[in-house]
Amino acid sequence: MADIRSLARSQTKTAINVLVKIMHSKDATPAARVSAANAILDRGWGKAAQPSERGNEVPGESPQRIERLIVNPENPDSESI
Repeated sequence: MADIRSLARSQTKTAINVLVKIMHSKDATPAARVSAANAILDRGWGKAAQPSERGNEVPGESPQRIERLIVNPENPDSESI
């Protein structure tokens, strides 16, 4: 595994150059250009933080409360705690 990782990392400069060429290519599809641009940004700056479903959490902050909901399989609309 370390050999594969080392081999892949040795090609980083070439891979970035290919992504840059795709990003600037007028012949590449818009989807390919966006994909290349996103790959470059992800490698340079990391992936953007994803909003949560509720949308009000602060990134890196732990939830304050976790609840377990037990549902009766014979009556899935009922809840019991």
